[in-house]
Amino acid sequence: MRTSVGIMLTWLALLALAPALGACHTTAGAGRDLSATGHAITHSAVKHTP
Repeated sequence: MRTSVGIMLTWLALLALAPALGACHTTAGAGRDLSATGHAITHSAVKHTP
Protein backbone atom coordinates (compact mmCIF):
# COMPACT_ATOMS: atom_id res chain seq x y z
CA MET A 1 0.00 0.00 0.00
CA ARG A 2 2.74 2.43 0.96
CA THR A 3 4.67 1.81 -2.28
CA SER A 4 1.66 2.51 -4.49
CA VAL A 5 1.09 5.85 -2.74
CA GLY A 6 4.73 6.78 -3.33
CA ILE A 7 4.47 5.85 -7.00
CA MET A 8 1.26 7.83 -7.34
CA LEU A 9 2.86 10.90 -5.74
CA THR A 10 5.89 10.59 -8.02
CA TRP A 11 3.68 10.47 -11.12
CA LEU A 12 1.68 13.42 -9.86
CA ALA A 13 4.87 15.46 -9.32
CA LEU A 14 6.18 14.58 -12.79
CA LEU A 15 2.89 15.54 -14.41
CA ALA A 16 2.85 18.83 -12.51
CA LEU A 17 6.40 19.68 -13.64
CA ALA A 18 5.96 18.71 -17.32
CA PRO A 19 4.38 22.01 -18.47
CA ALA A 20 7.04 24.04 -16.67
CA LEU A 21 9.82 22.10 -18.37
CA GLY A 22 8.19 22.58 -21.76
CA ALA A 23 7.81 26.30 -21.14
CA CYS A 24 11.53 26.62 -20.43
CA HIS A 25 12.35 25.33 -23.89
CA THR A 26 9.77 27.60 -25.50
CA THR A 27 11.08 30.65 -23.68
CA ALA A 28 14.68 29.82 -24.60
CA GLY A 29 13.69 29.45 -28.26
CA ALA A 30 11.87 32.77 -28.23
CA GLY A 31 14.91 34.42 -26.68
CA ARG A 32 17.18 33.03 -29.41
CA ASP A 33 14.77 34.27 -32.08
CA LEU A 34 14.66 37.76 -30.59
CA SER A 35 18.43 37.80 -30.29
CA ALA A 36 18.86 36.78 -33.93
CA THR A 37 16.44 39.50 -34.99
CA GLY A 38 18.37 42.09 -32.98
CA HIS A 39 21.64 41.00 -34.56
CA ALA A 40 20.12 41.22 -38.04
CA ILE A 41 18.83 44.75 -37.38
CA THR A 42 22.18 45.83 -35.97
CA HIS A 43 24.05 44.34 -38.93
CA SER A 44 21.69 46.07 -41.38
CA ALA A 45 22.07 49.41 -39.58
CA VAL A 46 25.87 49.17 -39.61
CA LYS A 47 25.87 48.14 -43.28
CA HIS A 48 23.70 51.09 -44.36
CA THR A 49 25.33 53.79 -42.24
CA PRO A 50 27.05 56.38 -44.44
